Amino acid sequence: MNIVLDARWIFAETSGIGHYTRELIRHLLAQESGRRWTLLFDDAARAERLGAEWNLDRSSAARSELVPWGPFALRNQWALPRRLRTMGADVFHSPNWMIPYAAFSRRRGRGPVGVVTIHDLIPLLYPHFTPRARKTRLQPLFRWLFAETVRRADALIVPSETTRRDLVRCFRLSETEAARIAVIPEAADERFRPPEPGAKPSAPTVLYVGRRDPYKNLPLLIEAFARLRAACPAARLRAIGPPDPRYPEAEQTARRLGVESAIEWSGHVGPDAVVAAYQQASVFAMPSRYEGFGLPLLEAMACGTPVVCSDAPALVEVAGGAALHVPTGDAAALAAALRRVLEEPALAAELRARGLARAARFSWRATAEATQRVYEMAARAKAEKLAGPRVRR
Repeated sequence: MNIVLDARWIFAETSGIGHYTRELIRHLLAQESGRRWTLLFDDAARAERLGAEWNLDRSSAARSELVPWGPFALRNQWALPRRLRTMGADVFHSPNWMIPYAAFSRRRGRGPVGVVTIHDLIPLLYPHFTPRARKTRLQPLFRWLFAETVRRADALIVPSETTRRDLVRCFRLSETEAARIAVIPEAADERFRPPEPGAKPSAPTVLYVGRRDPYKNLPLLIEAFARLRAACPAARLRAIGPPDPRYPEAEQTARRLGVESAIEWSGHVGPDAVVAAYQQASVFAMPSRYEGFGLPLLEAMACGTPVVCSDAPALVEVAGGAALHVPTGDAAALAAALRRVLEEPALAAELRARGLARAARFSWRATAEATQRVYEMAARAKAEKLAGPRVRR
């Protein structure tokens, strides 16, 4: 079986989808599966760097293939299907919703097996959470393309039961259609681990890791932090994530509430710096209005950092009772929960222990193994469909 994995979703700056793609590929290649792997890139330097990281030069089962266009390019729609045929692809896995539609018919007939990972449905279900995103501004087109992906894929992978329910509800999938959806959680990789004893800073630090999109609710965290500072003047907030000129509300809120000097805006940082930030934080805050999974929550737990987060369904599902949840959108409740963690050592220790145990239940190896089972089941189902019903004699 020749499986083509679309590595073009690994961008220069780390993103959630890029991280998922990178870790999934790394752990798929680490398994002795007897399969052939073709990794699709659109950037030669990135292909060379990741090829060295994954030891492709020593592998007889895996290789990289360069195409001069990205996953959103128009050329991708007519050129990639031909390239997949040339490669002899049995399975094509896109780690995000965009696929070359001509390679996969609505009837899911001949051609490679199409597997697509859908991380969340925020732009479809809650477009007001991403008001300035291109997907929101081009909502009719995006909805049509997304629907085509759902119709044409032989198998769909989602990271949580929450996303599975949303997918079924959004597209009104029948029980038979929903059977194509596999729930495969993500994980914190092995770099995320507790710090050495005594490594915590003396100043109480609240950590945020994520983007600035409105659904992340960072301005609400700033409001909660301002309330926290009234009771804990020494408290600091560190916000890690790339600045986004489309959404300046967090910085504006900090200036309005007079807490800007107590906030460290770190922007985009490297993987090791993110691990260190988790390890040094007193508490991790994730006030999202909605998530499809919420990987930073698991990363914080794996580092032994107590977690306070909203009661968004996916976060409740992933946390599994190991986080302190507050009502979504309630700044006062969020401030009170953060204060409890900072001022109650027994609570912080309990959350730390629960979080470590919870994070240990997830692994990228298990994610890769479950993903391979999806390839096998989808390929088998497609072969049986093409063979037609058996005639009884």
